[in-house]
Parts: sequence; structure tokens; C-alpha cells
Amino acid sequence: MPAVRTMNRTMTRTVLAATAVAALTATALAAPAAAATAPTAPKKQDHHATQQALDAAVEAGVPGAVAQARTGRAGWTGTAGERRGKDHYRVGSITKTFVATVLLQLQAEGRLDLDDPVEKWLPGMVRGNGHDGRKITVRQLLNHTSGVYSFTSDPGFQEKVFGPAFLEHRYDTWTPERIVAVAMTHEPDFAPGTGWNYSNTNYVLAGLVIEKATGRPYGKEIERRIIKPLKLRATSVPGTDVTMPKPSSRAYSKLSLDPNATRVHDVTELNPSLAHAAGEMISNSSDLQTFYRALLKGKLLPKAEQRELTDTVATDPSAPELRYGLGLMQVKLSCGKEVWGHGGGIHGSSSQAVTTRDGEHTLAMNFNADWAGESHTVVEAEFCGTVPKK
Repeated sequence: MPAVRTMNRTMTRTVLAATAVAALTATALAAPAAAATAPTAPKKQDHHATQQALDAAVEAGVPGAVAQARTGRAGWTGTAGERRGKDHYRVGSITKTFVATVLLQLQAEGRLDLDDPVEKWLPGMVRGNGHDGRKITVRQLLNHTSGVYSFTSDPGFQEKVFGPAFLEHRYDTWTPERIVAVAMTHEPDFAPGTGWNYSNTNYVLAGLVIEKATGRPYGKEIERRIIKPLKLRATSVPGTDVTMPKPSSRAYSKLSLDPNATRVHDVTELNPSLAHAAGEMISNSSDLQTFYRALLKGKLLPKAEQRELTDTVATDPSAPELRYGLGLMQVKLSCGKEVWGHGGGIHGSSSQAVTTRDGEHTLAMNFNADWAGESHTVVEAEFCGTVPKK
């Protein structure tokens, strides 16, 4: 299998699994078509290929797509279908980078150590069926080497949250303790530190560690430490608020794993507690670029923690192009360029937010559907000039 195809398959699987809707769409289960062979990088950044990628997604069935890019001080916005440039959207697992950043800040302040056992902060919570919080560190939560089972893989959770039953349960509140309890009914994926597997439970636990270390909800710490200092006016941690701020577009899902399903549901309103610190945040493309630019430029962390942020581990052995740091993905694109950031998906929403290592070239994008389109093709288009195949 060609490397580009392998990477796209891995990115798609990881991005979708990186959210509270890992099992929601058929694209999470099947390898996407190989990306077009990368052309020579364009001499200037005209974003033509990026716009084509947005248009191609809409042609493939996505109702709306939006992307913004910055190169130095120059900005660009592209839309297709029913989207506007300033739309808010649910960012799913992009939330994880915010959570990891707060924990790194707490370590820099001496309030915790990432090598603390989880048991120190959450006594008795990570126990059952082979799970043992005494043997798992906070760092292993952040880089997904803990082996903790992901609650989004639980059949009962999937049935209630990802399928048609979502329409009945969309306003239910899920406490983080209840989410972790679901995960503890299963065996771990592997012994701590002996493998890598994306687990949304890791970040629910990470959010709870923040709360224990600070005495405040993890979302309040994100607001105090990141959202307010960076003036991210479109970014929020909604908790149990089911609504979307304006401007925003509707979000759509087929609520089915059947690739032939035709009925589309409006899933805009939902109680984001079903994702908690693994993926509940809302933002827009401008704010996400500001955040990742500041993060990679070292404006949010001291030098020692900055090094830890970007200290990566291998993920899928068949895809060396993708490595994972602390809430941060490192991806080598088809043209050889390297970007850092995170993907995110949640009901009716698929996003990517990435930047070059120097923070000078950024991209953030979103599709308002979860059954069609490949968000990674927009990244390839922006940074490599790759035009999607018809």
C-alpha cells in the first residue's frame, strides 16, 4: 500500500477516533481513496488547491466547508456550500491540545508532575478488569500510551450515542465519572507504556486531573490560561450547553455505519458532556490558528515544557508519517513538509487545525458533516498544493 494512502487511512482513523464519535461514520472503518500524487509545491501561496479541496468535499456530499489559512501576516478564507468564514463549529478532539497545554503549565508551576501516577490525583478511579492507575502516569494519558480502554469503543455507549438512539439521548448529561466507569468495564488495550492506542478516556481522566490539581473545572482553567490571554472570542468550553453560538451553520449526520444509508439528520444541538475533555470545545478557524500559532511559537509554555509537548511517540507501525506528542500530532505530508496540530470530529463536524513548526503557516478547517469528505485532503492542498482527484 502506498505511503500516502497509509497515512490518509491512519489520519482518518485517528482523527475520527480522536473524538467522541469514533464509531459514528463509515469513513472511520474503511480506508479512503489514495490522495493524488503531490505536485511540486507552488511558488507562491495562492490557496487555489485549498479552495478546490473544499469544493470537492461539497461535491462529494458535504453540505458546507470552511477553511482559513495564514502565511506570516497574510490571511485567506475559503468556503464552499452552506458555510461562512466566521462560522463557529464543534472542534472535537482539538480540545485535547488545550487540555495538554494546561497540564504542561501546571507542571511548569510545580503543581504536578506529568510522571505522577494517575492514582495520586484520582485515587481508585482507574481500577477494574486489569486497569491500575498506580501504574499509569499523567504523561501516558496525554500521549496515549496508557493502555486505558476508550469509552467510545463500548458497544452500549455507541448504541446510545452514535446511532439513531442519539435522537432520543442527545440532551443527556454524561458525567466524567460515568464515562470512566464505562471504560473500566473492559480490559486495557495493553500494559501501560508498552504500546499506543488512541483512547478518549485518557483525556477525560486528564481533565479530571486538572480539576483535582486546581480545584476548578478543567474548562475554567482553559478559559483562564488560554482563551482569555489569547483573546479567543469565538472559543468556549460549553459543558452541558446544547446550543451553538452565532454565526454557525447546521451540523448533519446519517447516524449510521451503513455506507449506503441515505437519511440525513440535523445534529446541531447536542449535550457535549458526552465528550467532556476529550472533545467538547467550540471555536472557529481564526481562533484555532491563533492558538496553534501561539503554542508552537512558545508563547504558552516555558522551554522545558515546550520540548515535552513536541516529544513524540510512534503510533501505527505501518505509518511512520504520523507521530503523537502531548495532545499534538506530528504529520509528514506527501510533499515532505511537516505540520503539527490535531484533528477533531464529533456529530456532524470534522475539523483539522495545523501549523508548521515555526508557527508561520497555519490552517484550520471544518466540514459540517461526518459521513463524507476527507479533511486531510484540505491540509495536503494547503501545504503541498495537491489538487484532489475528481
